[in-house]
Amino acid sequence: MSSRKVVFKDYDPAQAMLLPPSLEELIGKTHAVRVVSGVIDKIDIGPLEETFKGGGTSSYHPRMLLKVLVYAYLNNVYSSRRMEAAVKENIHFMWLSGMKRPDHNTINRFRGQRLKNHIREVFTQVVLLLMEAGHVDLKAVYTDGTKIEANANKYTFVWAKSIATNKKKMKAQLEELWNYTQQVAADELHGDDPGEMEELDPKKVEQTIDAINAALKDKKVDPKTRQKLSYAKKNWPDNLRKYRMQESILGDRGSYSKTDPEATFMRMKDDHMGNGQLKAGYNVQWSTQDQFVVHYTLHQDTNDTKTLIPHYKQLQGQLGKLPQAAVADAGYGSEQNYEYLEGEGVEAFVKYNYFHREQLKSHQDKHPFEQNKLHYNKARNEYICPMGRPMRHIGDQHSTTKAGHVQTVSRYQAGNCARCPLNGACHKAKGDRIIEVNHRLNQLKAQARERLTSEEGLMHRSARPVEVESAFGNLKQNKGFTRFMLRGLDKVALETGLLATAINLKKLVRILQKKAEERIKNALCSILSANMRQLQAIPLG
Repeated sequence: MSSRKVVFKDYDPAQAMLLPPSLEELIGKTHAVRVVSGVIDKIDIGPLEETFKGGGTSSYHPRMLLKVLVYAYLNNVYSSRRMEAAVKENIHFMWLSGMKRPDHNTINRFRGQRLKNHIREVFTQVVLLLMEAGHVDLKAVYTDGTKIEANANKYTFVWAKSIATNKKKMKAQLEELWNYTQQVAADELHGDDPGEMEELDPKKVEQTIDAINAALKDKKVDPKTRQKLSYAKKNWPDNLRKYRMQESILGDRGSYSKTDPEATFMRMKDDHMGNGQLKAGYNVQWSTQDQFVVHYTLHQDTNDTKTLIPHYKQLQGQLGKLPQAAVADAGYGSEQNYEYLEGEGVEAFVKYNYFHREQLKSHQDKHPFEQNKLHYNKARNEYICPMGRPMRHIGDQHSTTKAGHVQTVSRYQAGNCARCPLNGACHKAKGDRIIEVNHRLNQLKAQARERLTSEEGLMHRSARPVEVESAFGNLKQNKGFTRFMLRGLDKVALETGLLATAINLKKLVRILQKKAEERIKNALCSILSANMRQLQAIPLG
């Protein structure tokens, strides 16, 4: 057994201090809380201050509340109750708030009511400060989207297809009842023929059911028909009013959640068992440079293709200019997007569907008769089939996409395919082969292919996964943000803005801390070098 006496350091939690320590002394010079405070102090929050009407008791300063919110999101604190606890218990929050103690209701009202209309101004000013400091220059921007679950019940949903199906069934049953009544009591029947209704109107449907009931009042009618009429009178008009209200909420969408009507059901990433997840959510679009988020938008559309143009238009409005180069994956490669970027003078490194498949030699060998491998004679406006025979132009078709873009597709037909030795290998359809070609899209794809396969294109393609996808990975894995806390498009956009601002400041903190470490290291090296020179100058002996 050891005979040495154990000595413990003094411990007395109730010990009084003659000179109590200051919070300023307890926080490091390069700590993240100082960076957040310094950056927020530099931005103009005049419009945010104007949301306070004045009168009555004094209000907490919006700059302090904004700092608390941004720093909370930077530290993965998203609950207003946890923020309330932090400003009372955490020295960094206490220093940031100036020892003020706003409760969770105050924090939540500021976040959900006042800040939601001004967060984009705050975020934009932070990005402009990053540009001024040389961290961002908009030479090349990487854009991608991710779907984040809404704060909504996944079992309370409304589907546009379900409404259309129910209305179709209702109209068919109403026509069936009308036809039955015409057979039984044609003379007594007076009302609107449901077969002539362009759209089911609750009032007209109610009048038609009343007319059928009146005509069948004294007639011997099948009990099942009476039961159908009773159910129709009781439920159909109210159901149609409900469908009309639901369709007004849906707009162009295919679904929405009853818990958060502005959230759309989207296919999320597969879970760990490989099962697809269909949940109410929002499509978050980010553009990044050097992993700084330079712009964000929020969309209810599940398709990334239709988000690019509004995303870049808003970016231009916020920052005053567009990037020199736009980099995105195949989800954005459409004729409309290519034309928009070309018209704005933005160099598009945007993939299109089957870009990677086209690069494979095995695919080129396996499909020698594909349309894009046929020779096109532009002067004669005809294609040459694999047997060297012309495919004549037989007309153009014009169509309009859901986004309102007009596309032109030209059709070409071969001749006498039945006697061709390649019949069955060249194409398997009956009759002479017909191909449909969008010349404008092919031209834009060729330009994109040339850019993507260039040295600069290869650099951007290898950088894209490191850029915006890693930013989303940081958001979901490191920050643990996989589900929005608030409901509604405006409030969800507020959360997105706070998250993007927090990620930018976190990145800035790492850069500043690294520079501080390098300065200390260089200073130490200079001191050591000076000492060595002094030692070498001392004469020996």
